[in-house]
Amino acid sequence: MAEPLYGEDPEPSEPAPVGLLYVPVRPGPSGCTIRLFRTPLGRRTAVGFTSEHRLTATLGGHRSWIRLAEPALRALTAPLAVTTVTVDPQFTAPAVAPPGATPVAPVPAPALRAG
Repeated sequence: MAEPLYGEDPEPSEPAPVGLLYVPVRPGPSGCTIRLFRTPLGRRTAVGFTSEHRLTATLGGHRSWIRLAEPALRALTAPLAVTTVTVDPQFTAPAVAPPGATPVAPVPAPALRAG
């Protein structure tokens, strides 16, 4: 039986490519390292954003990032047993307050947490 085309199948057998992603990184002594995060259930996931604006809106400004295709991001995280890539996550944890500031109550619907 032939595979249905993506337009005909509501759940295609392979994920559709998302193109180049903005991937958050952390600078280190040997170059950049991809930042991994955790899902609400605690599983590690690689994260990519479809635009720089979405990355800075979620993680805040002044974040380092690189552009990677989704297959490259998966290949880099596979040796770490990270098989999930989350595209355009929405964080719900409150921003870190400066010392002495009044703490902000957390938002009730968790989506992802750094870890």
